[in-house]
Amino acid sequence: MPGMDAMPMEMGESPGGIDKKLSGNHDQKTRFFIKPNLMQLHSSYVVTDPKGTVLVECGKLLSRGAPRLGKDGKPLRNKKGKIIYEPYQIKVFNTINFKKSMHYNPFAYLHSEKDILKLVTVLIANTKGEGKSGDDFWVKAETLLYTALIGYIYYEAPKNEQNFSTLVEMINVMEVREDDESFKNAVDLLFDALEQKDPDHFALRQYKKYKLAAGKTAKSILISCGARLAPFDIAEVREITMYDELELDLVGDRKTALFFIISDTDATFNFLVSMAYTQLFNLLCERADDKYGGRLPVHVRCLIDEAANIGQIPNLEKLMATIRSREISACLVLQAQSQLKALYKDNMDTIIGNCDSSLFLGGKEETTLKSWSALLGKETIDMYNTSVTKGTQESHGQNFQKLGKDLMSMDELAVMDGGKCLLQVRGVRPFLSKKYDITQHPNYKYLSDFNPKNTFDIEKYLSTRLRMRPDDLFLNYEISPSELAEESADDTE
Repeated sequence: MPGMDAMPMEMGESPGGIDKKLSGNHDQKTRFFIKPNLMQLHSSYVVTDPKGTVLVECGKLLSRGAPRLGKDGKPLRNKKGKIIYEPYQIKVFNTINFKKSMHYNPFAYLHSEKDILKLVTVLIANTKGEGKSGDDFWVKAETLLYTALIGYIYYEAPKNEQNFSTLVEMINVMEVREDDESFKNAVDLLFDALEQKDPDHFALRQYKKYKLAAGKTAKSILISCGARLAPFDIAEVREITMYDELELDLVGDRKTALFFIISDTDATFNFLVSMAYTQLFNLLCERADDKYGGRLPVHVRCLIDEAANIGQIPNLEKLMATIRSREISACLVLQAQSQLKALYKDNMDTIIGNCDSSLFLGGKEETTLKSWSALLGKETIDMYNTSVTKGTQESHGQNFQKLGKDLMSMDELAVMDGGKCLLQVRGVRPFLSKKYDITQHPNYKYLSDFNPKNTFDIEKYLSTRLRMRPDDLFLNYEISPSELAEESADDTE
């Protein structure tokens, strides 16, 4: 539903209750929730895609798109009478195989000092590992250094050097000598020059706070930073974050299908996806407010499968309450409600409370079952008791009572028919329903489930030999013969 947020979905182990030939080994949350939403083709979609199967199975449908509608709401036709289709802009960020991915550079979406702070916050939140409560000082010290360096890169470095690779290189050259407090490394000299140029520079102010640390403390901070940024020292990660192709800020301007492919077994690079989601929400909200008067022209529906495994999205409890008014909806798909508790702690109830719809596809996790049993409420039952007392004189008794009973107890929910689901929409009592059979959808014939010929080839799509469409957007650069000659001379040298 446009403008509404969906509550976390708790999923079971196996579909059950559905034709086995149709279900196969498909994960039921994909089959009964993700795909039916994508087949509607009424919004821009941002999909977390574990293993990359959804893009492979639905990519051909999205590249075909939905009929372009006229002012009368009817499909437009060309001169030959054929319906004109509006293909989706398909974007893919693949953390399993970077060779089958577009580039994503978080620095490309920095526009102000507050954007720098947001980027540092999400970096810290999703790369902290198993840190203890006593690590607070080091985290704050790292935050100062990241803010200073990223601020310097954003304001002073050339566009092609504004990326995490440059940040890692700056950390690597920051030598500290414990026995010589007056020693200045290459980064110190850069900030000295910046002070001569602009004594009140944002990055310089942060760097001076970091430099209050003594030699031994500063070395410990640098070691901690190096460990946190270790993933960016991998050649593939440096290359994939060198520049940006995802165009996160344009997802609400035109129909786009953005897929984040993550591993369902290894979470090493999932923090990149969390970064992208954080920037996506902030960018779309700002664009809706600044350019479109508060509402995006194309509704953006985020289908966040494995929401507990992509890492923590900072301030998600606030985002869930505010994005709906800007034509953005977020659907958190979970295996169990306890996953949300483990990740967002006390904010779990706030996140769930800001969801207008809640869907239960089956499962047996105790926290989830208890929550749903309470949500369903109670029913009234009649209890009839009879008693017989035998002694010197036999007596008989009857007792009628009206009692309250859980509409579905935890044990009944745990063995719920696999072909059924429970849905609760704000303002409406929960109800039991059959799961939708996606084979009945008119667009099912365009999925690879229906015909293997519809399998979407990601590598072919990402190839530079693709044919250009008239509505594709590209950046054009103009270079004069003299500039070209200078570039050639520099390459020769």
